Amino acid sequence: MKRTRRWGLLALAMVTLLGSPVPASAAPAPVTADNGAKVVEETWLDARTVDLKISSPALGTTGMVRLLVPAGWAAQPTRTWPTLFLLHGCCEPVDYRSWDQFTDVKAFTADKDALVVMPTGGPAGMYTKWWNFGLRSTPDWDTFHTLEVRQIVERGYRAGTRRAVAGLSIGGYGALAYSYKHKGMFAAAASYSGVPNTLNQGAPLFIQGILARAGIFNYLELWGDSWGMRPLWTANNPYDNVDGLRGTALYISCGNGKTGPLDPPGQSDIFEPQALASSVSFTDRLKAKGIPATVDYYGDGTHSWPYWQRALRNSWPVLAGGLGL
Repeated sequence: MKRTRRWGLLALAMVTLLGSPVPASAAPAPVTADNGAKVVEETWLDARTVDLKISSPALGTTGMVRLLVPAGWAAQPTRTWPTLFLLHGCCEPVDYRSWDQFTDVKAFTADKDALVVMPTGGPAGMYTKWWNFGLRSTPDWDTFHTLEVRQIVERGYRAGTRRAVAGLSIGGYGALAYSYKHKGMFAAAASYSGVPNTLNQGAPLFIQGILARAGIFNYLELWGDSWGMRPLWTANNPYDNVDGLRGTALYISCGNGKTGPLDPPGQSDIFEPQALASSVSFTDRLKAKGIPATVDYYGDGTHSWPYWQRALRNSWPVLAGGLGL
């Protein structure tokens, strides 16, 4: 049964210990981020899972976040917890719920002392501030994630300052982009089937296809034309900013798009080869710069959830190291 209420640390403790609902009057006032973002609705699905609806100035609307709190969260009300951000990919109908719905992340983290943050990234928000021809400042997905969501979970849900971030597909891009744009915010970053070189041969056209798939047909709204607005594209490209990742523990993985061991017979796709080409160019750049990374180009495998679930498990030692676990 869902229990919906506003801000209830005491409430969750009572639900966990007694298994009974508590009145909304037990809730304290909500916290806000520095720019005024705040939780307008909080829904506890069970003792570890809570959905937050955040009123976001950065998005100009509301944005959803699912949290998985650690098993000891309610019983240790003064403790803060290392925080893992998990970013989803393009065009996913279940959006912020996708990691929880399509992987075993909840069971996998049941014995881990970490708070897991799974925010919306929009149909194809690209984990960036959109240019929009300079006409408007929203959506700004970077600010939503790295300021609004981060401050809300730190101020209201006892997230600590040890952080790691991982993402799949364009979420893999986001994990790396946030790590160099906010150097030191994330001690570890993982990209699964990501696009870490947005200017690799064919990548701008690939990104246009991603946007069109999400119903965004004027790709210039993102960063403008990849030639005419080259400085803006470069500023948003992890490949061109690898020095900003020096000191961050990195994990990069990708398949080749052919039928793999986790696929049904005859499965293949056109997305994973593009992700692989972009990822290889990126890790070659890291190697040339002397920046270490754990790399897993595992061969046959498609752009799909079974491989990303496996990648999360395989990358856990890197992420856990960044979280101090």
